[in-house]
Amino acid sequence: MFEFREAFECYLAQYLDQLPTVPLLKEAMSYSALDGGKRIRPLLVFAGGQLSGADNAALLPIAAAIEMIHCYSLVHDDLPAMDDDDYRRGKLSNHKAYDEATAILVGDALLTEAFALLAHADVYSAEQKVELFKLLSTASGALGMIKGQFLDMQAEHQPITLEGLQEIHLHKTGALIKASILMGHLVGPQFNRAAFDELAIYAAKVGLMFQIQDDILDATSTAEVLGKSVGKDAAQEKATYVNLLGIETAQDYMNRLTTEALSMLVPFDAAADALNTLTHYVIERQN
Repeated sequence: MFEFREAFECYLAQYLDQLPTVPLLKEAMSYSALDGGKRIRPLLVFAGGQLSGADNAALLPIAAAIEMIHCYSLVHDDLPAMDDDDYRRGKLSNHKAYDEATAILVGDALLTEAFALLAHADVYSAEQKVELFKLLSTASGALGMIKGQFLDMQAEHQPITLEGLQEIHLHKTGALIKASILMGHLVGPQFNRAAFDELAIYAAKVGLMFQIQDDILDATSTAEVLGKSVGKDAAQEKATYVNLLGIETAQDYMNRLTTEALSMLVPFDAAADALNTLTHYVIERQN
């Protein structure tokens, strides 16, 4: 699995390096897309692909496209009009390293280039490309990640229920995580529709687990460990699992989701080894 990560890093770096665009824009895009991050979404692409026998040639463009969209969302989230963070992945946020206008354009460029990358990839059939575009656009747009971000902003300084909080994070965090697994599974020769539908349910649980751990780390970790500001959720009265449930209850809820998610992988046997590993990593990570 981690050999795939090395191949992914090379693939993404080469793709960005060959873009025939303004050198400073390319530099700023690479600043936020390379040399950082846990790369959980690319690894989930790989893990989903393992269930259907997909090879790296089919998985790398998907992994790069999804990570570019994830990085664009981080660049925009850090802007003063959004979460107003000065640091990301242990270094200055894009708008601090460059400027706000550049950061906005970097995010726009990473988003659109993600779809261009998939459009020009010659390893997919026309039918597969249509399905990939559907999954990625739904996950990243007004029905997915953007919807979740918008709901999250509206929920600041407002009372919220557990159901409302889940609605936010099934979209803001979970949508792209789910797309990572499903898109990886889609392009393998043993693609199975029934398995695809089961994976969608599994992925939703993993997305919630990821966000709960994020909320716990924001409340308990340090900026040095996380590589970004900590304690801002409470200061901004954001809707989080820790603020709503408390740390201990949030931990219990995450553990329950983990048990449910892992049980869904049992029928896949050894083919789900990568997903099993990543499921544990999501809740055990420290940044």
